[in-house]
Amino acid sequence: MRRLLIAVPFLWLLALFIVPFVIVFKISLSDLAVAIPPYTPTLDVSEGWAGLKAFFAELDFENYIWLTEDALYWKAYLSSLKIAVISTLLTLLVGYPIAYGIARAPQEWRAMLFMLVILPFWTSFLIRVYSWMGILSQEGYLNQVLLWIGVINEPLIILNTNIAVYIGIVYTYLPFMILPIYAALEKLDISLLEAAEDLGCSRFSAFWLVTVPLSKQGIIAGSFLVFIPTIGEFVIPSLLGGSRTLMIGKVLWEEFFSNRDWPVASAVAVVLLLILIIPIVLFQRNEQKQREANQ
Repeated sequence: MRRLLIAVPFLWLLALFIVPFVIVFKISLSDLAVAIPPYTPTLDVSEGWAGLKAFFAELDFENYIWLTEDALYWKAYLSSLKIAVISTLLTLLVGYPIAYGIARAPQEWRAMLFMLVILPFWTSFLIRVYSWMGILSQEGYLNQVLLWIGVINEPLIILNTNIAVYIGIVYTYLPFMILPIYAALEKLDISLLEAAEDLGCSRFSAFWLVTVPLSKQGIIAGSFLVFIPTIGEFVIPSLLGGSRTLMIGKVLWEEFFSNRDWPVASAVAVVLLLILIIPIVLFQRNEQKQREANQ
C-alpha cells in the first residue's frame, strides 16, 4: 500500500512532465521540414533496428548552436530575467505591507481582507489583462482621471511599454506574494517586538531587526512563486507590452505558431526549462528546510 501511494505522484510526474519533456527534447534535436509534423526525422517502428539507428543518427544539436549565434534569443532570455527580477521586487514592495496589515488586523477582519486579496481569481485571467488595456490606454480611465484632476496636461503613453508589463505582472501575481508572507507574519510572536522596544529599539528598528528576519521564509517562498512563472510569461507582455517588450515566452510562441519552426521552438523551451530548474530546486530546498524547522 505504501509503495502504491508513493507510485501515484511518480506516475503523474512521468506522464505529465518526463514524457512531454522527452518529446520536446527530441524535437529540439530534429530539423525543420515542410511536412506534417514539421520536422524530421520521425521514428518508423516498422523499419526495426536499422530504422532506429538511422533515426538517432539524424539527431543533432544544431538548433542549440543557432540559439547562441542569433542575438534575438539570448537577448530575450536576459530581458525575461530582468523583467522577472524587477517584477518580483516590485511585487514584494507592494505585497509585504499588505500582508503585514492583514496579519496585524483584528481577527474578525482577516477573513474579509483575505477575500479581497483572492477575489480577482474569481475572474478570468484574460479578462483582467484586457481590463488593464482599457485602463492604461491613452483614452483609458487612468489618463482620464489624471487629466481631470490636473496632474497631467496630455495623456501618458503607458500601454505597450515595459511599465504596463510591470503593472500587469504585479497585479496578477500579487496574491502569490501576499499569502506566504502572511503565513510567516501570522506566526510572529508580538512579545518579541515588545522586548526589542523595551531594549531601546525604535519601532522601525524592531521591524527591521525582528519582523523582517522572522518573515524571511515567507519572503523567499513568495519571491519564488512570482519569479518562476513570470520569467516565461506570454499573455501579459503580448497584450500590455506589445512589440516593444522582448520576453522569451513571446519568442517561443512566435517560433511555434508564426514561423512553425518546431525544432528551434523546442530548443528554446528546453533551455528555458533548464533555467527554471535552478529557482525551482532552490524553492523546494527552502520548503524542505521550513518543514524540518516546524517539526
